[in-house]
Amino acid sequence: MLLSLSNVPRDYAWGSTSLIAELENRSPSGAPEAEVWFGDHPGDPADVTGGGTLDAVTGGSLPYLLKILAAGGPLSIQVHPTIEQAKDGWARETDLAADDPSRNYRDDNHKPELIVALSERFEALGGLRPVADTLRLLAALGEGAGVQALRARLTGEDGLRDTIAWLLSGDAAGEVAEISAALATASDPEFDETLRAIRVVAERYPSDPGVVVALLMNHIVLRRGEGIFLRAGLLHAYLAGLGVEIMAASDNVLRGGLTPKHIDVDELMRIVDATPGIVPVLSPADAAVTSYPVGVDDFALRRVTLAGEPVTIDVHSPAMVLATAGSVSVSAADDVPHAVAIGSALFAADEAVLTLTGTGEAFIAQPG
Repeated sequence: MLLSLSNVPRDYAWGSTSLIAELENRSPSGAPEAEVWFGDHPGDPADVTGGGTLDAVTGGSLPYLLKILAAGGPLSIQVHPTIEQAKDGWARETDLAADDPSRNYRDDNHKPELIVALSERFEALGGLRPVADTLRLLAALGEGAGVQALRARLTGEDGLRDTIAWLLSGDAAGEVAEISAALATASDPEFDETLRAIRVVAERYPSDPGVVVALLMNHIVLRRGEGIFLRAGLLHAYLAGLGVEIMAASDNVLRGGLTPKHIDVDELMRIVDATPGIVPVLSPADAAVTSYPVGVDDFALRRVTLAGEPVTIDVHSPAMVLATAGSVSVSAADDVPHAVAIGSALFAADEAVLTLTGTGEAFIAQPG
């Protein structure tokens, strides 16, 4: 059974006013368009052509949520729990109302994520930069009292963990203001691209301690077809660009700055992994099909580039095909081709093989 899916873009404030419209080849709505959800998540289940929503078909059992994401500005810095941490947090908050702003856990699941760039440039922050490298970056900000205080924290016994807790505690407001001001004129050939990106963050969120947390993170630039996997415990934030995102079916988010929403510093520090290191970029294959290895059971994602010849792929249902460029059709065994409009998806409830035809690009999502 193949079902055509669509959805209305969600209008989060950080969304782009043009990227999703350009993808779908339509006029912009004039409002921010941040995410289009293709899944059965109760917050916004996908619409099924002909009537109804996907959750009525699946019973809310999909282990993944597939999205188109368009960042016109920085998202909040955030981190997601492991399954064990989510179960514990969910149990501890059982007496809180579902809409209580102090609630950290919306369910008892983890939320690993993979994002693959659709735009020619997609910017993100991911993971924490090694301290020695950050100290070199800080040299570009001068020797003001705020920079000196930050340097002293970073070189202390607890290093990054202590620094993040200090910044988010509210006790570092003066230092945050001084460091943010120093960004305006900071320059260093090694870090100029990163400094430019953080200046944009500071302009959007002046005086937010997340600006300085962002300075501690790896600045990642993806080209079209490249992706990054964001595991549990890893601080991250998307800054700008259009991408395909897939994640475990969860709404558990602990925020660490760049947001007016609730930040539970103690709980954030309980689950964040403050170990520094790079986030590997997953590059597209020089072939029709690219797999993005993530090592989780909840989801798997493949990118298919079509050049006129049919591409037949084994799938684990329930699967989805999301069309992102050109002209894409999908057929199952002994079935006629179904055209998939750009920016929409096709749901395969119980198929083992799908054949894609046309010219362009599509992504296949399925359980891992």
